[in-house]
Amino acid sequence: MTHAPSWRVLAASLFLVLGAGSATAQDKAPDAPSRGPGHAAIASANFLATHAGFEVLGKGGNAFDAAVAVSSTLAVVEQQSSGIGGGFMALLHRASDNSNTFLDARETAPKAVDMKDYIGKNGKPNRDASTRGPLSAGIPGEPAGLVWMAEHYGKLPLSESLAPAIRIAKEGFQPDARFLNTIAEHKDTLLRWPASAAVLLPGGKPPEQGWTLKQPDLAKTLERIAAKGRDGFYKGETAKLLLSSTRKAGGKWTTADLDGYTVKERQPLSVDYKGYRIVTAPPPSSGGVAIAEVLNILAGYDLTKLDAAHSLHYTIEAMRRAFRDHNEYLGDPDFVKMPLDMLLSKHYADGLRATIAPDKATPSELLPPAMAPEPGMHTTHFSVIDADGNMVASTLTVNLEFGSGFIAAGTGVVLNDEMDDFALVPGQPNAYGLRDSWANAPEPGKRMLSSMSPSFVFGADRTAIIGSPGGSTIITQVLEGILAFIDGKNAAQIVAQKRYHHQYLPDRVDVEPGAFDDATAKALTAMGHVLKDRSPWGFMNVVTWDHRTNTLDAASDPRRPSGLGKVQ
Repeated sequence: MTHAPSWRVLAASLFLVLGAGSATAQDKAPDAPSRGPGHAAIASANFLATHAGFEVLGKGGNAFDAAVAVSSTLAVVEQQSSGIGGGFMALLHRASDNSNTFLDARETAPKAVDMKDYIGKNGKPNRDASTRGPLSAGIPGEPAGLVWMAEHYGKLPLSESLAPAIRIAKEGFQPDARFLNTIAEHKDTLLRWPASAAVLLPGGKPPEQGWTLKQPDLAKTLERIAAKGRDGFYKGETAKLLLSSTRKAGGKWTTADLDGYTVKERQPLSVDYKGYRIVTAPPPSSGGVAIAEVLNILAGYDLTKLDAAHSLHYTIEAMRRAFRDHNEYLGDPDFVKMPLDMLLSKHYADGLRATIAPDKATPSELLPPAMAPEPGMHTTHFSVIDADGNMVASTLTVNLEFGSGFIAAGTGVVLNDEMDDFALVPGQPNAYGLRDSWANAPEPGKRMLSSMSPSFVFGADRTAIIGSPGGSTIITQVLEGILAFIDGKNAAQIVAQKRYHHQYLPDRVDVEPGAFDDATAKALTAMGHVLKDRSPWGFMNVVTWDHRTNTLDAASDPRRPSGLGKVQ
């Protein structure tokens, strides 16, 4: 019988490659094609947002203008998952110079952050303080990010791109069943804050199907951004309302916090795999590093020649090792030094691959100890390509459903609860079970670690724009989507395929019903993998482009019928 490697053997293999250089870009995989498709495609979590993107494209806008329209419309019609009181990470491809960049509009900790505010008398995280009310909210990044995208990459005035969201906020829309069910689930929290209840609980009760939600305060907030850009949110009337409301309810935001928020434009990560180039999110996203690490490990196998059980076994073992590393080392690059050259090295992957037994799962306890998260199910994602070949993959969030549950009076803005994404008490779990190290401890102005993983996949014949919500499962969803695309699946097949997930701790494989057939499940169990059925997760939105036929394909996850992938 083959045994899993001992900790000492594993540790030796890790330390042997500490000095290895990065191998994140090679010459074999192609960049994006030099021409555009001549038409456009958008896939988002809500049909109103997809239509808003096409409305702006029809006015002469490009993919970046459309992204502003989609993002701001989602902030109106899908507030349980994203909004201008939250943040986003976006991967941008500009066709004119074949360049890729990453916009980091992640929330930041306020200057007065004090870990004592989030610790209960028992020394464990105070979950209410870190997930409910303004004390749980980081400084929002989405407004600044949308303005940055419009001013640096768009073609239209910001007012044109925000027009659909402003119109829908004023005139109203009928929320779908998911929106209504989420309100009902969080009724008690929303009732704690008068402005939240006034907007989302008419008469103090959860609304029913057919209710029209009008948001005049949110429309005015968006209008101030449209008129004054960044200052329309972080200064002036909106800033005064935000500060007054949050501080009255126990928050610690200051004028300096709002005025000092900055968007970060970062270099994306790149990894080559089986003739494809994957461009993905850098820190403070942990997702891109983990995806690259898994792909580097899998590059040493020919998965097409393996039976399903062994192909899955190697993929799960690669996930296990990547999640151990991503929780141990990663944080805000402006605050934490990370060994990215090591983690992204092909040689490092060789060492990790050598620790994987071909027919036996490696118990996570045999790996060097680290702390890992439970999955979470919120956030949203959209994908866009325009006629010229400009592309956007953007993942947006307010963290938990309806974020902090707190709407700042007079603004219509649902504030995030992203402070819970910090390691408020290192070694103790957050809302997702996250047990991060000091690398993700809060500091003034610091960005909390994220799993958001917007990605591009460039091949000689095909291109994909991919991403999903889902907490820590974002990483494995996007990974599995990338592998499916490389295997030749189309957009609809990619978003519909059944999912599985391993994240080092807890030491189990979460399995969507139907993901594995009986024989495969039995074989994996015999290898020592612990399989746990779990209800469907994620809301993936994918756009693909076949260069050979110059056809676009867009698909939204069938698990949630409110989404829309559309080619036009």
